[in-house]
Amino acid sequence: MVERERFVIHLPVAAGDLVGAVRLARVVARWASLLPSADPGETTVSAEDDQGVRHRVFCDLRLAGGRRCLLRADHDGPCARRLTR
Repeated sequence: MVERERFVIHLPVAAGDLVGAVRLARVVARWASLLPSADPGETTVSAEDDQGVRHRVFCDLRLAGGRRCLLRADHDGPCARRLTR
């Protein structure tokens, strides 16, 4: 199987602190998940001056069928495709 070349779009969005950045990233990633080419499970945030240190927004574990867990990166309990309330 020949792998196709992929390109990643980096869209800077500023937030005042890490908690706010993660919250905003979750909203933007969920919105973008409506696009078939988006992969919200790979969403990370970083400090503007230290972009090499990234903080994961979602759990990122793969579930049955290859889809990703949509819960926060440090969630308790089992992975899920839907938010727990």
